[in-house]
Amino acid sequence: MKEQIHTIPISDAFDNAGECSFCYIEKRTEDHVMDFVLGHGASYMEADIRDMTDKEGFCRAHFKKMFDYGNSLGNAWILKTMYMRHIEEMDKEFKNFKPDSVQRSGLFKKANASSNSIVDWINKRESTCFICDSVNKTFNAYMKTFFTMYEKDPELKEKLKNTKGFCLDHLKVVLEGADTYLKGDKRKEFYDIVLPLMHDNMNRIYEDVAWFIEKYDYKNKDADWKDSKDAIQRGMQKLRGSDPSLPPHVLKK
Repeated sequence: MKEQIHTIPISDAFDNAGECSFCYIEKRTEDHVMDFVLGHGASYMEADIRDMTDKEGFCRAHFKKMFDYGNSLGNAWILKTMYMRHIEEMDKEFKNFKPDSVQRSGLFKKANASSNSIVDWINKRESTCFICDSVNKTFNAYMKTFFTMYEKDPELKEKLKNTKGFCLDHLKVVLEGADTYLKGDKRKEFYDIVLPLMHDNMNRIYEDVAWFIEKYDYKNKDADWKDSKDAIQRGMQKLRGSDPSLPPHVLKK
């Protein structure tokens, strides 16, 4: 299959797969969105971009990553207009709020089902993130491209067979994608490749973690580490995605 602009990131990911090709794609996509929001292109200086970020906001995890990114002026511009919007909305909610209209609901009622209009406003505010939403849209497009390539490109299929599988988070997404984009024998073939791949590689990680522990036994102090030195971060990634040992993505000087 001839490489095109939208297929190159897929091929690149499977050439640099590590524990999960889609962790690689997701990280590269997130880095690109972070550069768009806070990088040298100064998107945060554009009123229409700040209008979108004001509207969607950012989740706690991405606020931390934005802080780590290192563009203090950019973060300040984004926060300034976000605060203007938040305060305007908050004052409106406070003005219209009637405490007597709140129904007693108990501690375990779902947060998004609150009858308190202020709580409901905060829940809606916390339910969106500009970076999360942007990454998800791009990632879903890459997932569709992956299955198109899987059907048409024998080389990608061979690359898949030689990977270490996926993290569990992305395995879920991949299997949902297979159910959506593949049919009949193609779907069965995909499951026949991926499920044994996952079985073997989950056990490989288990053995690495187990040997990491054994290395702390005095009798094994001179034994070879084998592949276990980085077993903790790989083990964490395999269960929940994203290598925790990766440094933060920062503004390029």
